[in-house]
Amino acid sequence: MSNATYLDVARRHDFVLLIDVSDGNPNGDPDAGNLPRVDPETMQGLITDVAIKRKVRDWVDASRGDGGRFKIYVQSGEALNAVNRRAYEALGIVPTGSKQSRADVDRTRAWMCANFYDIRMFGAVMTTGVNCGQVRGPMQITFARSIDPVVPLDLSITRVAVTREEDVELVLSADGGEATGGKQTEMGRKAIVPYGLYRAHGFFNPHFATRAGATSEDLALFWQALEGMWDLDRSAARGLMACRGLYVFSHESSMGNAAAHRLFQKVQVTRRADVKAPRSFEDYVVELDGDLPEGVTLTPIVG
Repeated sequence: MSNATYLDVARRHDFVLLIDVSDGNPNGDPDAGNLPRVDPETMQGLITDVAIKRKVRDWVDASRGDGGRFKIYVQSGEALNAVNRRAYEALGIVPTGSKQSRADVDRTRAWMCANFYDIRMFGAVMTTGVNCGQVRGPMQITFARSIDPVVPLDLSITRVAVTREEDVELVLSADGGEATGGKQTEMGRKAIVPYGLYRAHGFFNPHFATRAGATSEDLALFWQALEGMWDLDRSAARGLMACRGLYVFSHESSMGNAAAHRLFQKVQVTRRADVKAPRSFEDYVVELDGDLPEGVTLTPIVG
């Protein structure tokens, strides 16, 4: 076990995460034609906590998913009840739905925590049909919100590939005139944010970590994922995304030595005075206040 305070699962941790995007859509809104999510009153960009957790899950699955303790519970391609049933099969218990005994549920819940990383870290509701109980995860993340308003652009694009065969065919007129049809291109749309620097906050609760069985190895993997998952999750739609800052406040006390919102004020992100329209991370200044409350340490993992 590392002696680093930010890896100690017996401590409370609060963190600030900075993410930026250039010419991409960091998190599309399906209710708005997949345009980048924004707060309509301030026009600040938003990235949901679910989107961030999905990237963490994908990074852990790609890097450690073959390991016995690091499987991912919430992912496409397999129904959750089918995954829950694995616990019953591994323990030799017959699932009986609503009539399942408390002892059986407790045993299957412990098995799920021991085998699935995202259950240990984020928690899960596993009471759907095949009952494995509920787990409250120690790691919680907020929405990410851009420092400044963003300007979502909905751009027209063309492609030379046509979808339907009949659209490629030429149609001759009855009088032998000019042929019609024969499309050579099709139009499409692409939504982007020219640039946005987003800030999210997160919290690690050691009491829930004990109940879920989270370890220092799990916590180290989480910090690694926040830093590296943007390189794994590349796509043309998301443009250029990167982790620009990860600042972890660690408390000596498991109950915490200071309020999280006051610690977050120690990380100030401001746009440079001479910049009118930010287009890079260098257009911002990140300042850290080293005057911390007693019993709190600050570790800049990135930044």
